[in-house]
Amino acid sequence: MSANSTDTAETGHRADIATILERLYGSERAAACLDAIAELTEKYRASVGPRRQWVDQSDVMLITYGDSVRAPGEAPLGTLREFLAAHAGDVLSAVHLLPHYPYSSDDGFAVIDYRAVDPSLGTWSDVEDLSADFEVMMDAVINHISRRSDWFQGYLLDDPRYRDFFITADPDADYSAVVRPRTLPLLTPVDTAHGREHVWTTFSDDQIDLNYANPTLLLEVLDILLTYVASGARFLRLDAIGFLWKSLGTSCCHLEETHLVIQLMRRVLEAVAPGTLIITETNVPHRENISYFGDGTNEAHLVYQFPLPPLVLHTFMTGNARHLNDWAGALEPTTPQTTYFNFLASHDGIGLRPTEGILTPDEVAEMCRRVETQGGRVSYRTGPDGGQSAYELNCNYLDAISLPHDTDQSRAAKFLAAQSILLSVVGVPGVYVHSLFGSRNDYAGLEQTGRNRTINREKLDRNKLQAELATEGHLRNLVFQGMRRLLQARRAQPAFHPNAAQEVLFLDDRVFALARGDGDETVIAVVNVSDEPVDIRLPQSRIPAAGASDLISGQAIDPADGSVTVNPYSALWIKAAER
Repeated sequence: MSANSTDTAETGHRADIATILERLYGSERAAACLDAIAELTEKYRASVGPRRQWVDQSDVMLITYGDSVRAPGEAPLGTLREFLAAHAGDVLSAVHLLPHYPYSSDDGFAVIDYRAVDPSLGTWSDVEDLSADFEVMMDAVINHISRRSDWFQGYLLDDPRYRDFFITADPDADYSAVVRPRTLPLLTPVDTAHGREHVWTTFSDDQIDLNYANPTLLLEVLDILLTYVASGARFLRLDAIGFLWKSLGTSCCHLEETHLVIQLMRRVLEAVAPGTLIITETNVPHRENISYFGDGTNEAHLVYQFPLPPLVLHTFMTGNARHLNDWAGALEPTTPQTTYFNFLASHDGIGLRPTEGILTPDEVAEMCRRVETQGGRVSYRTGPDGGQSAYELNCNYLDAISLPHDTDQSRAAKFLAAQSILLSVVGVPGVYVHSLFGSRNDYAGLEQTGRNRTINREKLDRNKLQAELATEGHLRNLVFQGMRRLLQARRAQPAFHPNAAQEVLFLDDRVFALARGDGDETVIAVVNVSDEPVDIRLPQSRIPAAGASDLISGQAIDPADGSVTVNPYSALWIKAAER
């Protein structure tokens, strides 16, 4: 890019940032804030080298805690990096490193110090070493901070630096319109140096919401985000971002100001480190979720595809892909600068709110019953009317999708068929560490903490894990080797580019099928979600002219008339034979 082009881009960024600041804070406060942001961008620009501008079919992200794999006497971040590099470096491109900061609760999501690495995990050098082997996504847990943080402790002592960093509210006001993700109280009483106050706590009394109506707080958070980028982050995950801005009398969810803050963050990141990608985490119905794409150029680059986990689970529980087919067939195309972040399992449970308008209440209730029958748990939230409703399923995805009497072979087959859907649909796939390694429900951990989400957050011993992955016929081995085959096949196909064309093929309710890509590069993904063989007939326009092969198994397929038999709980990635 020429000097003139760079100057023009910077002028455009500054103008956009100024406009956003004025809408958030008014012209007087915006002017001072704009100068401070200019200083920030100048401070960090030189510390970030060139990076890729977008994603492609080779992008596969592992979701993991810094200590998911442990070894005695070693810093867990170092152990994780070495283990992943040795066993999965050829099938993974990136690592979503879940909160690695000092914390007081919620397995890292009540951050005490945004600028430090939890010493039990390692150091910033360990994080930077990980980013040398894999692109890294870091968590920006910026809706709230731990009550044990210096910020909140300073607020309690009436330190003027932190006096307006938090939201105080009248406990007698009407909060019935506020959207709640938890059953806990919205306001928490605290004793400060100037008397009792009630502070806003969306998630728990240990997670104190931050006040973005204060531009000083916003500047501090921008500095933190740029610190992460300078320390190796290529992706920034904006945790619980939908709750960021509060305004009494509204839902306090997805407010215009929240979108403006994200737009500001994107502009600042583009000015400092082009190619840094924002992912928004909003576990809400689809229409609300995709609002974070903005106009396709100005907010999130990727949004979590939250309907996918419960819909795939429902599909395998029922042996019927109709809901999944209908939903996928109605997905809006993304812009060249946006796409979905797909996942089936994560550190959280399987959210149910995204199924609203897709599954009936009875279908959701049956999923809850099945998960509980199979050893899982169900978490609830409080609605505006004070009633409780199921919010998420807490269960390891492998256990949720299989039956207690399944053999390891059939359990792995179902699970891998489900994972093939994750790897087929448009977007970038995120694979949870326990999905890659074939883990089961962690009942010992659940009993120890009493928190439902612990059931899927097991800490793995490196030596034991390594031995089980290498043992032929062991469930971990079946899953891991199957995942490796899928990932290797996917990463080699341009048809699986996150922006490649997608067409859902409505062939049979027992089958999920779609065509990805164009021309000779097209891949037809077919997944049998039932326990019986299914004979399908491909559309005439999708029949390969000169034979084909299954990219997963490597076997030749000759659907001369479009007829293909798909075995129970199996997947095919059909591609025309090379000429």
